[in-house]
Amino acid sequence: MDAFTSFFDSQSRNNWSYNTLKNFRQISPIVQAHLKQVYLTLCYALIASAVGAYLHILWNIGGYLTTFACLGTIIWLLSTPPCEKQKRVSLLMASAVFEGASIGPLIDLAIQIDPSVLVASFVGTALAFACFSGAAMLARRREYLYLGGLLSSGVSVLLWLHFASSIFGGSTALFMTEIYLGLLVFVGYMIVDTQDIIEKAHLGDLDYVKHALTLFTDFVAVFVRILIIMLKNSAEKSEKKKKRRD
Repeated sequence: MDAFTSFFDSQSRNNWSYNTLKNFRQISPIVQAHLKQVYLTLCYALIASAVGAYLHILWNIGGYLTTFACLGTIIWLLSTPPCEKQKRVSLLMASAVFEGASIGPLIDLAIQIDPSVLVASFVGTALAFACFSGAAMLARRREYLYLGGLLSSGVSVLLWLHFASSIFGGSTALFMTEIYLGLLVFVGYMIVDTQDIIEKAHLGDLDYVKHALTLFTDFVAVFVRILIIMLKNSAEKSEKKKKRRD
């Protein structure tokens, strides 16, 4: 928690201005071009994921099968040589479609309860992604890479919490603890992964497909958790309204 506090404190101590926002001198033109390609590929992956969610709404295809298919295509992508760019992009889009279908049941539930929650969750995730990725790009190089160890510990805690809840039986409080902790962890990964991509690009790793996959994973993880939190809040509000009417 202290690491995240230091992140916001360091940002507030900087003299932010319009000139600061235009300051990308620490990022070389080659890396800037690489980042543009990464974010463009990420946008295509998000569109493909939306298509997958829509296919689930039409034909109810989301489930364990699409989850395993998503993992399989990701492994296939990572094992494919970087020189086969067209094939790797196709695998990324396929994994995004399967990912969208896998979270399709949650999106379908959100549409049934309150469609505005779905829109608000996506907009909130996009704003968070833009803000934290922008902060990582404007910060000094490698400034927040040290958070990676802390975030890895957070992922381990999440896995143990999920393991404990599956064995001893979960509760609403434990489930929401997992959701909020996971949200904090993956928001942190937005910062760390952005700086990691920039640093790797400076060292010659210009694999935009793999980097787009990394950011896509962060985006979906944050989106799902924000959507669950907003759905829970919406359900609680509707229950209170019903009690008042009764």
